[in-house]
Amino acid sequence: MARRISGRSHGDPRHADTRAKVVKDDYRPSRDEILRYIAENPDRSGKREIAKAFALRGGDRIWLKDLLRDLQDEGLLNKERKRLTRAGAVPHVAVLDIAGRDDDGVLLAHPSEYTGAGSPPVIAIRISRGAGGPVPGIGDRVLAKTFPTDDPSGPAYTGRVMKIFEKRSDAVLGVFRVLKDGTFRIEPVERRQPELIVDKEFQNGAKSGDLVEVEPARASRFGLPRAKVLAVLGSLSSEKAVSMIAIHAHDIPHVFPADVIAEADAVKPATLAHREDWRDLPLVTIDPADAKDHDDAVFAEPDTDEKNPGGVVVTVAIADVAAYVRYGTPLDREALKRGNSVYFPDRVVPMLPERISNDLCSLREGEDRPAIAVRMTFSSEGRKLRHSFHRVMMKSAAKLAYPQAQAAIDGMPDDKTRPILDGVLKPLWHAYAVLKRGRDARQPLELDLPERKILLKPDGTVDRVIVPERLDAHKLIEEFMIQANVAAAETLEGKKEPLVYRIHDAPSLAKQESLRDFLQTLSLSLARGAQMRPSQFNGILERVRGADNEALVNEVVLRSQSQAEYSPKNIGHFGLNLRRYAHFTSPIRRYADLIVHRGLIAAIGLGPGGLTQQEAERLEEVAALISATERRAMAAERDTVDRLVAAYLAERINDTFDARISGVTKAGLFVQLPQYGADGFIPVSSLGGDYYIYDETARSLYGERTGKGYQLADRVEVRLVEVAPMAGAMRFEMLTDPKPLPGSRRSFHKAKGRARASQSRSGPRGRRR
Repeated sequence: MARRISGRSHGDPRHADTRAKVVKDDYRPSRDEILRYIAENPDRSGKREIAKAFALRGGDRIWLKDLLRDLQDEGLLNKERKRLTRAGAVPHVAVLDIAGRDDDGVLLAHPSEYTGAGSPPVIAIRISRGAGGPVPGIGDRVLAKTFPTDDPSGPAYTGRVMKIFEKRSDAVLGVFRVLKDGTFRIEPVERRQPELIVDKEFQNGAKSGDLVEVEPARASRFGLPRAKVLAVLGSLSSEKAVSMIAIHAHDIPHVFPADVIAEADAVKPATLAHREDWRDLPLVTIDPADAKDHDDAVFAEPDTDEKNPGGVVVTVAIADVAAYVRYGTPLDREALKRGNSVYFPDRVVPMLPERISNDLCSLREGEDRPAIAVRMTFSSEGRKLRHSFHRVMMKSAAKLAYPQAQAAIDGMPDDKTRPILDGVLKPLWHAYAVLKRGRDARQPLELDLPERKILLKPDGTVDRVIVPERLDAHKLIEEFMIQANVAAAETLEGKKEPLVYRIHDAPSLAKQESLRDFLQTLSLSLARGAQMRPSQFNGILERVRGADNEALVNEVVLRSQSQAEYSPKNIGHFGLNLRRYAHFTSPIRRYADLIVHRGLIAAIGLGPGGLTQQEAERLEEVAALISATERRAMAAERDTVDRLVAAYLAERINDTFDARISGVTKAGLFVQLPQYGADGFIPVSSLGGDYYIYDETARSLYGERTGKGYQLADRVEVRLVEVAPMAGAMRFEMLTDPKPLPGSRRSFHKAKGRARASQSRSGPRGRRR
């Protein structure tokens, strides 16, 4: 008796029948056949799907599991989410940069982000002639579906363009400066960008201190390269200037088009149609004191059901943005383009116009507002028993700040919190105590990494940097929102409605092994196993709590984690230790949440504004786009903090600071100033007279002669020697003597053979490179 393997690769149609064959009952595919199947079917590469494709049953499935594990250990396969991919494989939907053409004129691209070993793979771009689709060119950044090829002499992949991102010219950003001798210079805003000269005829009306966009000319053999001013973007003497650099440098849309503003201005407030009237329920908002929009409100009470003694009922109401932002409209297209709001110390670049975000959708105190609410019932042990979603009209009973609500619970109520203390606030805190039991049993990853907040003066410069106290009020809202997000994902899954999950993969095997090697240098062990759990990391963190190396271990564990992202395919959320999770609670500032709202409206039949079939078919593309805009926002926010702090410290050259080593590389040490939350660099050439060797396992640099050195998270004293404020770059000199590093000499013997090829002998302390 024989079995036939059927099915077609999602890749090039020429490969459609490569696996159609008759297989005997005792047939087991070869390693090459397994690897080829995974390469050709990245969307059907889970263990069950592989077994089904090759008709493996019983003991053959155990054999397959062992084979796949061997292939992972050999580095031939990676496990991403619940699927296997060839090492270095390109995702099925990827952001690509088109770099050139081959001899036949075919466009060639490579992934914008590539974490595999070696050079990024080449992708040949397929263009459908006459189909009316996007036609890219060299220099474009595109979103494309990729398909593996089996041509060893050609590109490893082909790609079909789904979207062309807005083109960027060769222009760069800089600050226009007029020197004392009357000449014009461009001060760079990127760390690797050179200073430029501008001739008077190319000034284009720029004044000293203006942020400008310039086109660099070909560099001459002598002197600085020249440039001409293309556009004046604004004056850095004005407020909010530093964030303006990040906005332009990262291509963040910040001006709403006229048709978007017109649509927002024309929107009429929502009515009770298709809604339950919840205006008498005393929901309250609890937010930062300076919050301008309020997209979530909460209420809790004991469960009166005798079958659930000690249980609670928690209600979370979220602004109904879908009531105003419909799929395919100018408002919707602009929101998707932005992907999320971006938060700088001196301004917010919102995803939606102020008429929507700060007015019609903001759950203002005492005003009728449309919302989508979830009512959740928990047992006394914090286990969710059931939930239900409702489209409602609500009226916030109070607008509270986190410290204000906490103070009331701690026995210091004010005029606003005193009337609602017993009926609203105390039941909320009681419900949080119940939910916390469930959280403690779930054991999500518990990293101790305090967040810093920059406070500015009225002129936009840094006043001080603080670490806000982490209150139970913060934790209460966080846990309520997590449970609402879980309920949303469960409902949509149960209704078989397409959705975008918030996913977080477990650390890759390579990162696990790297972390394991590092922990061994501290006499700590991490259990082996393909199925890691957050509790295993928590055990490590608990063992170092209060120890000298606590900060170091927390930092390294954080760096071992994967990056969270959006996807229509669920793999769960490793950090939160949840099987299904979707963002539902912030649709004013995240497009992902708006998609989930539309899905709930469609799945439960809550009226107009639900997810359309056309939108559902685009979820893979949308997930890739909003994951990219999230990373863009994070980079812009980080760059702005660096520039603000660098500008603040520019007048403190030669001052000394307490610092912590935040990164170790062959080239030197990155140090962070805990007081300010910004980073600087110490070149290895300035560390002293020893010959420093990079120990990747121990995250350290140590001297060949002494064995002493510096390690990630060490607390050190440094001197500021150079600042480039607009680039956000600072260079420091190390003042703290190197310390003995156990194990470094053993590591040296392994590294000795390659050290001289990759390191330069360091010079005298303080020498500039």
